[in-house]
Amino acid sequence: MNAPPTPGRGLRRFGWPRRVFSQVLLMQLAIITGVTILVTGLFLAPLSDQLDDQAMRRALAIAQSTAAQPDIVEDLSSTDPSHRGPVQSAAERIRRATGAEYVVVMDGRGVRWSHPSADRIGAVVSTDPGEALRGREVMEIDSGTLGRSARGKVPLVNDSGEVIGAVSVGIEYDSVRARLLGAIPGLLAYAGGALAVGALAAYLISRRLQRQTHDLAFSDISALLTEREAMLHGIREGVVALDGAGRVRLLNDEAQRLLGVGPEAAGRPLEEVLGAGRTTDVLSGRVVGDDLLAVRGSRVLLANRMPTDDRGAVVTLRDRTELEHLGRELDSTTGLIDALRAQDHEHANRLHTLLGLLELEMHEDAMEFVTEVVGVHRATAEQVTEKVQDPLLAALLVGKATVAAERGVALRLAPDTLLPDRVVDPRGLVTVVGNLVDNATDAAAGSDGARIEVGLRAEGRTVILGVRDSGPGVPSDQHASIFTEGWSTKDVPAHGKRGLGLALVRRLAERQGGGVTVSDADGGGAVFTVVLPDALAEPGPLDATDPAAGLGGAAAPGGPPPAIHPATTGEQR
Repeated sequence: MNAPPTPGRGLRRFGWPRRVFSQVLLMQLAIITGVTILVTGLFLAPLSDQLDDQAMRRALAIAQSTAAQPDIVEDLSSTDPSHRGPVQSAAERIRRATGAEYVVVMDGRGVRWSHPSADRIGAVVSTDPGEALRGREVMEIDSGTLGRSARGKVPLVNDSGEVIGAVSVGIEYDSVRARLLGAIPGLLAYAGGALAVGALAAYLISRRLQRQTHDLAFSDISALLTEREAMLHGIREGVVALDGAGRVRLLNDEAQRLLGVGPEAAGRPLEEVLGAGRTTDVLSGRVVGDDLLAVRGSRVLLANRMPTDDRGAVVTLRDRTELEHLGRELDSTTGLIDALRAQDHEHANRLHTLLGLLELEMHEDAMEFVTEVVGVHRATAEQVTEKVQDPLLAALLVGKATVAAERGVALRLAPDTLLPDRVVDPRGLVTVVGNLVDNATDAAAGSDGARIEVGLRAEGRTVILGVRDSGPGVPSDQHASIFTEGWSTKDVPAHGKRGLGLALVRRLAERQGGGVTVSDADGGGAVFTVVLPDALAEPGPLDATDPAAGLGGAAAPGGPPPAIHPATTGEQR
């Protein structure tokens, strides 16, 4: 089979070329040639008029000089017209000296007193001398007995100011045409030189265009643009192109969705579109590396940046929000599996102990042992559900307490903890508490007297969360950097990246108009404080009048069920 033709390299054919280089070159040459011809024509048209005007003015000047000679005026008044007369002699002398075609002196009746052809002396002139005889100077191109000529006519005036005749001087028109034709070769030479320079410049520009367009045809460029648009807006990765000045050149549909911006962002600086933050630093290249993490709103993005030849860049974005969520669930599941494995060993030991007590017929001791074990778990669940009335948060804290206990960390609630069941966004608050407790557990594990204290209290509609741990604490110079994406002191897990938990906590807090801070705890460790304004709904009539609304026991008739039933919790654990 024959290989398919390379784009833009089809079979040679005559006619209009297909390459961008060839078409642009031909168009430029046509434009340059047309402009050169037009300029040459526009220059020649006034040149002919200028030469005519110069010839007429020269004839008029000769006529004025002739009329100013007093001898001619005197001879015209005192002699008769004759081919040997003084007027004829003076006129011929002037004609030969100036190179004029003729110098004719006439009287007031239009009778010639001088002429290059002596036999015409004494006859009336062939053209109308009326204007000159009426005292006006005349310049014109006209035809007479000697052919076409450029003429100047001046009246002859005596001492008393009376017009007694006129002087008519003619310049041969063929000499004017000869001057015009003589100027054309030089003009064409200049035009040809300009055309050659323009053609060379057009060729160089077209060659540069050929390199930049990779010798493609216009149809190929149009097809490539169509394919690019289809590809950019069809792929499931975000693509952001930046120019050398850091302005957004283009965003595809996926990038607009991931970054939360619209098509109007094109052409604007990146900082103006996204604002300050790690996402802007990653996209602008101030943070370098492969597979860089950034958080935009509630989304976790994976960015890769590729510079371009024009000092711009193309950035690809992938949405890792669900993957990070699954990774965190995997971490939690792994922790729960470890906790269940440890509980399995503990449960086996308890069963062996119970079996031994029963075999020894120590029934009362066996009953006390079972009561004690169940009571510990029941007390923990009751303590949590009494102070944290939101079901999701209560369940989270009970589970986290179990996982922390298996790692040798004691999790307890602060004495002033009391959170009503009016949380506007329980899942968001669960994310914040879960991330902070996980980090606190990792920090406190292995320390002397490992412990975590969680405090949740309401002030009006504001929720204030505090998580204190007994770990090594956070250095003062890192209190701000720990909330940036990618910052972590932990090893990278198998499923992905670290350094997102605290960044998500900060974003969730800021989204609700609050914030998160870290400080040093008394006696060592760190205290994370999160303030969430408007995190609670306004209290209803039932919340204000029913005493059972603030307890963790059974709900009032018609109200919500209790958060976690103590017996059920004890049996499950």
